[in-house]
Amino acid sequence: MNNLGTVRRAERAYAAASATRSLRAQEAEVFARVIASLRLGARGSSADRVRALADTALLWSSVLDQVRDPANQLPERLRAMIASIAMAVQREVAVPQPNFDFLIEVNENIAAGLADD
Repeated sequence: MNNLGTVRRAERAYAAASATRSLRAQEAEVFARVIASLRLGARGSSADRVRALADTALLWSSVLDQVRDPANQLPERLRAMIASIAMAVQREVAVPQPNFDFLIEVNENIAAGLADD
């Protein structure tokens, strides 16, 4: 089988799995993947560290964009709290020696909150 067929099968499988899971569950999975990346980065190679920090920065940049969107329907106070967390994570990712334990803990707390349906 060619690569295009494999990719299409994977896309269909992902779409089917996504259709049966709630949006919160899907969001929790994204955080879980970043947590796994951070855990590897904390003990792995420099490439693992860079990848983990890039994944974390991308996730939290997206979170910040979403909570700043005026169309976001979360309560204003909650949006402000999440924005504050996002900015703290972004600051931590940008320092020369990021605290991976802090980053993992923040992401675990958010993932746990999303899993509480």
